Amino acid sequence: MKTLFEQIGFVTAIILPFFNIPLIIKMVKRKSSADISLAWTIGVWVCTMLMAPSGFQSKDMVWRTYCVINSILFSAVFVTVLKYRKGKTNA
Repeated sequence: MKTLFEQIGFVTAIILPFFNIPLIIKMVKRKSSADISLAWTIGVWVCTMLMAPSGFQSKDMVWRTYCVINSILFSAVFVTVLKYRKGKTNA
């Protein structure tokens, strides 16, 4: 039987990445990602992708679950930010 802390960690590993969804919805509704730092988005996405192989291979179910779900959902944030980015040349 898993410990209470392992169970809490597993549930949190599933829930935490889903907080990316409101950010995506906000950008889609406004059709803009101007208030989201491009440097931050790229930095977080690159770090997430570099950490992902460790999570995918891990025997720790919490870390593996978090990496899979967060890789998918933060990639969606990354794509949405790029899609709704209005460059200075488009103004």
